[in-house]
Parts: sequence; structure tokens; C-alpha cells
Amino acid sequence: MQTFNMIIDGAPVQSGRLIEVVNPATGQPFASVAAGDASHVDQAVAAARAAFPAWSALSDANRRAYVMQLADLLEANMPEFMALVTQETGKPMGGLNNVGSGMEVGGAIAWTRVTASLDIPVDVIQDNADARIEVHRKPLGVVGSITPWNWPLMICIWHVMPALRAGNTVVLKPASLTPVATLRFVELANSVLPKGVLNVVTGDADVGTAMSGHPGIAKMVFTGSTPTGRHIMRNAAATLKRLTLELGGNDAGIVLPDADPKTVAPKLFGVAFHNNGQTCACLKRLYVPDALYEELCAELARLAGEVKVGNGLDPATQLGPIQNPAQRKLVAALVDDAREKGARILAGGHALEGDGYFYAPTIIADARAGMRVVDEEQFGPALPVIRYADLEDAIAQANASDNGLGGSIWSPDTARAAALALRLECGSVWINEHGAVQPDAPFGGVKQSGVGVEFGLYGLEEYLSLQTVKIMKG
Repeated sequence: MQTFNMIIDGAPVQSGRLIEVVNPATGQPFASVAAGDASHVDQAVAAARAAFPAWSALSDANRRAYVMQLADLLEANMPEFMALVTQETGKPMGGLNNVGSGMEVGGAIAWTRVTASLDIPVDVIQDNADARIEVHRKPLGVVGSITPWNWPLMICIWHVMPALRAGNTVVLKPASLTPVATLRFVELANSVLPKGVLNVVTGDADVGTAMSGHPGIAKMVFTGSTPTGRHIMRNAAATLKRLTLELGGNDAGIVLPDADPKTVAPKLFGVAFHNNGQTCACLKRLYVPDALYEELCAELARLAGEVKVGNGLDPATQLGPIQNPAQRKLVAALVDDAREKGARILAGGHALEGDGYFYAPTIIADARAGMRVVDEEQFGPALPVIRYADLEDAIAQANASDNGLGGSIWSPDTARAAALALRLECGSVWINEHGAVQPDAPFGGVKQSGVGVEFGLYGLEEYLSLQTVKIMKG
């Protein structure tokens, strides 16, 4: 069993305790990592602060070239990263609609290259005989990043690359359940980057708490649950840290009466179940009109029964396990609650026998508000389908959530769908698609789904402060 170390100030760091990393397809550990603590956070922050003056003083072209080198490293080691991601998350190498480890690593490469290519502008507000006013964008200092277990490498890249591109240095904490691919990336990255620019500390929640309250960290970026986001915000308040928080979603999709059930069902199934439903912007609540309801439910149930569930290292596998037993227990509890309240379980509804944390893909008909699987984010392979008779009611139900990450409208009439999309209370809306993020378009939530945005220039600016320079003339 391979052991992975923390990287602080460009060097591997061990600790007196190890954390075992379990393959969720087998339920058995396949690697171990060093368990850091607050003292390692102090060391990492000190290293990052020491590296910041030289890194931030580099020319824009030099930093761009460094980030491009990191993309090359990811690409050169893509098969290794794919295998590590599959072993720690359980997701297939290929996956349903090719959403698996290959997409995760390929997406990490693409995001890195697009982020490297972004220009950091200087805005000219005024330039006349009296004065010239320029607005410059400057790096913040040390950025602290905490990443989740569902897309560990991809979200690491989403956090780290704009921070580095903007001229910040980084202290990174991966999820303790899925730290391996991230540790390997930071190890390789430190063969290219100056020491101290990118540091990683592994450990339990106390490491994240030490980071979010650390006076030497200027900004925290976090992807994960809303309760943890609240904790980070409270802990960061004492030092008035900048924050980017991408938090929970309970994304609604609304099918309009002119949609064709057989045409739309495969797409709906894919956007609800890719990565086994373990994506913040998966479709998690589906609203279907009376006239289409039974036919669309039947099509979704058929697809759920046909999909191949298994070990992600098997090329035939489309859906893997749930990543950890606690999450599988939560999914089962939400499905059981719906069953007890009168919902029909058309497919799945039970854990699969054998090793690992598998749960059968589940379609829940006659779901309604008041059932936990509708009101809460399930983050697993279970889709509630809610019947509606009035479109206005469907929109109201879709908006009746504390979350507001993503939403979607499904109809061949894209102009009508786009007009309705503006009425959904969420940060992103897709027409005849769901969750399709890309590196040049901003992504973030409203309400309790987060603070700030990621991706493109809008996301890059979250890692920069504005400085106004007024030059008097005459």
C-alpha cells in the first residue's frame, strides 16, 4: 500500500499518524496519507508567505508559462491520475456518457490551459487633460483551498490555477476521503514551481479550521456542503478574509408539456446520474407535467434498470459506488422516507449486495414537497420525479428551496424555455442540458448555495484586489 506525503515548502513532510484511503468499490484501503495538524498549517502558511513576494513579482508572461507547464504535467501523467481518481472516488474510468475519471483529468487539463490564457486587464476610467485614472488588479497573498471528495482533482484545479495565475501562493487541503490524486499532483507541480508556491496539508476537519481562521491566509476558497461553508465563513470573520464558497445544490429541472419523453429521458437520466449523482450541479429534482408524467417516469425507470453498475476499473462500468458509507446511509434514508410517505419506487431503492458502497440507481415517482428526498440534497443515485398541473406552480416549487446553484428547462421551444429560465432563482440555468460548466463561463450559486463565482475572468477576479491609481496632469 503506497503512502503519500504532504508537500510543504517544496519538500515531502510526514507526520506521526496516517489516514487510510479506502477504495469505495471494494471497501478496502489502497493507500495511506500523512495526517497533518495545525502545526503543519502554520508551516505551510509560512512557506507560502515567504514565496509570495517573488511569485507575485513575476511577469504576467512568466506566471502564464508556469501554469501552462502544469497543464503539460497533468497531460503527461493522465493515465496515472485517472487510475488514482477511480480508486479513491469509485467513479468509472469512462462512465455514463463519458463522465468519469477520464473526463475529470481531461477537464483539469482544459481548465488549466484556459485559466493560463486569461488576460488580467488594466482598466482606464479617465484619461484627459486633468488626470489619468487606472484600475489595477493585484494578487491577495496566500490563498487557502479546501476541496471535496466528489471531484477531487478537478476541483483542486478549479481552486489552485486561478490563484496561481493571479500571482497568489496556495495552501491546499484535500478531502481526507480522497486526497491521493491531489497529493500526487502537488508533488509533480513542485518539480516545476518555485518552492513554497503550492503547499498541501492533509488531515481531518481541524486542519480546515486552522486554515480558515489563520491570520496569514488572505482568502479561502471552498467547495462542499452549506453547513461547512457557514463554519468557514464564521471562522474567517475575525480576519475579514475574502471568500469564494461553492456550496450545496438541490437543482431543479422543469420539463415543459411540448417535450418528447422518449427523446428527453436519456439526457435527463444522464444529467441526474452521472458520477452517481454525486455532483453539486446534478439534476436533483425533476418536475414533469401531468400529460407526460407516467411515460417519462417509465422511460427513466427503464434506463435505471439497464445501466451497468460496478467497479470503476471495469471498462464496461457506467456508474460506480457511492463514495463512502455515510453518504450511502443518507441516500438510503431519504429513499426510505419517500417510500414511507407514499412514493412509488419504480427502480432501485436498495443497496446492492457485495463489497463496496453500491446503491441501485433509483427513480422515485409520486414524489412531492415534504419528502426529504425533495427537500434535501440527496447527492447520490436517486431522482425524485414531481408531477405538476400548472407551470406557475412548478416554477414556484423549483424556487422554494434555500439552495440556488443550478436549474434547467427542457423543451424544443428554446426561446420560451430561455424566457422561463430567467425566473429560476439560481446561479446557472441550462436549456435542454444541466450542469454543463465550462472554464470560460462563470459558475456559482445564490441564496445558500454559495458566495462568489468561479471560472473565466469573473472567477479570476475573485483572486485579485482592485487598486485605483490616479495620476494628476498639468
